[in-house]
Order: sequence, then C-alpha cells, then structure tokens
Amino acid sequence: MGIFSRKNNATATTTAPAPVNPDLAALTGEYTIDPSHTTLGFVARHAMVTNVKGSFQEFTGTLHLDGSDPSRSTAVLDVEMASIDTGSADRDGHLKSADFFKTEEFPKMTFRSTKVEALGGDDYRLTGDLTILGTTKPLTIDLEFNGAAKDPFGNERVGFEGKAEILRSDWGLTWNAALETGGVLVSDKIKLNFDISAIKQA
Repeated sequence: MGIFSRKNNATATTTAPAPVNPDLAALTGEYTIDPSHTTLGFVARHAMVTNVKGSFQEFTGTLHLDGSDPSRSTAVLDVEMASIDTGSADRDGHLKSADFFKTEEFPKMTFRSTKVEALGGDDYRLTGDLTILGTTKPLTIDLEFNGAAKDPFGNERVGFEGKAEILRSDWGLTWNAALETGGVLVSDKIKLNFDISAIKQA
C-alpha cells in the first residue's frame, strides 16, 4: 500500500480524483529522518574500470507527508560534507580538499524539495534544489515507499528507497586526471542512492 492515494486504473480516463484511502490518513504528519537507520550513498566510476562507493555519516532532515495530496508533501535535508566516508582516509581527505568539496569553505550540502508527484502504486518522484559548493541546481529523485510500521520502542516509522543520477560538473566539481590508456580517473556521472527511515513526531 502506498503512502499516498493510488490511481484507480478503472477511472484513469476521468478527471475525478481517486478516493482517498482512509488507512493513509494516520501517516500524514511531520517526520524526522533517523540517521542511524538511513543511508545517503553515492557511486562513482574510478579509472574507467570499477566503482567506488561512499556515503555521508552526519546529516539532519525532515519530511512533511500528506496522505491525501502528495503534492503538498515536502522534504528538507542538510548534510555535513566532512562526514564523507569512502572507506579510505586518504581518498576522503582528498574529497574534502579544495580539489573537490572544499569542506572548510562549504561545510554543508542541502536539499529543499519543490515538487512531489505520485506515479502510481508505491512509486513517487521528488524534485528539489540541491546546493553544493554554493551552486544550486535541480535534482529529481525516484522514490519507492517501503511501508510504515511501529517499532518496539513505540516509534511510528516510514521508509523510502530512492535513486538519482547527476553530473558532478554541474555543481563545479571538475577535478580529474587523465589516464595513459585514455579516459579519466573519476567519472562525471555520479549515481545517488538513498535508504530512508523517518520517525513521526508527536
């Protein structure tokens, strides 16, 4: 069951909105992203032959979910860039440097949603403004709603999985090194992946 109202295939040719499922009303509200059960990950191609995976370990975020009208839902995320982790201290240090994220000058990456669309079933599309190095560009994330549950501690949780692709050069991340065999050391295209768990606020 999706968090927002699903489209009724039988009435897809009409302009009347699908009836709101009353079971979804309880999910409407304010949520805080739980960092200990959330992953903000990325994948970059390295030396044209393999993938390097990484994630950010420190971030805060909130969701406003509207169970009857997904277009009124919103998302806010602030990421500490110095918390980047690729499993290599040397590589992480390079990513924090002036060649890449300049974390001393630009300590945060931010995302502010501007649009939410229901695509049918459990699939949604989230569009917003992503700011890196002081540059703001649009980002579209395809999301799948994984469900809602109450955990053993009484927290009401919702879960989403998301994915997107960006060109890092769009945000001024242009450092690279040429390979003797052709190509470059670091891909321009970066794959983003998200596993999000959020707790409803009382």
